[in-house]
Amino acid sequence: MSSSTKSSTDAPVLVEVRDLKKHFPITGGLLKRQVGAVRAVDGVSFDIHKGETLGLVGESGSGKTTTGRVILQLHEPTDGSVKFNGVELTELRSGDLRAMRPQMQIIFQDPHASLNPRMTVGSIVGEPLREHGVPDGGTIQSAVDELLTLVGLDPSHANRYPHEFSGGQRQRIGIARAIALSPDFIVCDEAIAALDVSIQAQVVNLLLELQERLGLTYLFISHDLSMVRHIADRIAVMYLGKIVELADVHELHNSPRHPYTQALHSAVPVPDPIAEQLRERVVLDGDIPSPSNPPSGCVFRTRCPRAEPKCASEVPVWTEAAPNHWVACHFHD
Repeated sequence: MSSSTKSSTDAPVLVEVRDLKKHFPITGGLLKRQVGAVRAVDGVSFDIHKGETLGLVGESGSGKTTTGRVILQLHEPTDGSVKFNGVELTELRSGDLRAMRPQMQIIFQDPHASLNPRMTVGSIVGEPLREHGVPDGGTIQSAVDELLTLVGLDPSHANRYPHEFSGGQRQRIGIARAIALSPDFIVCDEAIAALDVSIQAQVVNLLLELQERLGLTYLFISHDLSMVRHIADRIAVMYLGKIVELADVHELHNSPRHPYTQALHSAVPVPDPIAEQLRERVVLDGDIPSPSNPPSGCVFRTRCPRAEPKCASEVPVWTEAAPNHWVACHFHD
């Protein structure tokens, strides 16, 4: 992928990812030697600008979550570069990386599994403050009360435990914990996937409010293209460890170029019954291939309705098909 992917925004780059790879080894035999690798992330490049939300969408198994975790160095990358505010994260020692942790946080998919059931909500939200220092001129208790109020929870409930809250409330607790140290960048890893549809919009609206109020930058990971369209400024579409298309949210909605993006787009319901009936649906055959044995050439060719022999022998070039609209497909026109 080209290293010069540009955003429609003029804001400076906060996160710069170049040719990032994460291959998990497959071992076998008595000596547990490596016999292969799962190519979870296989050479992705993009920029995230200050104050923007980059949506990262794709099916389960496409490598979205691994991408987010490798950016935060929760997984050590196999290869590639991740720069945060100009600092190369992959070269930092553990102490230096820990010092940067307050600036980079994550909101996990399952709010039930990510909160310690033995800790009160006040302890959970206050833990980052205890680890990295109390805000100037305040106490942990007052900071926790302020954080809970900020995410729409009653500070008087700080002594309750996670199981006493609903799924949406638990995710708000996770968000409060993530913003406790005033980070610049947050990875939202399927942050609304485990919630009821009626609650998803509330959490998305909360994330948007916090972004405007605190100047946050998001990488919003999701398999739901319709929800990503409400929160993202740009969208990157990922398939089998690679990004196949990247564009402004409106551009991607109005003229998706990659066959995979077109299939995802056609699966999003339209509220107009007549338009829903008339529009052409793109139905993909089969399942996503194994990342331990990806197809040659274009990784999408085994399910692509446009695939030709060239797709099996040549890897498509990352091309700017329109201003700030990038795509990796031999036949994107």
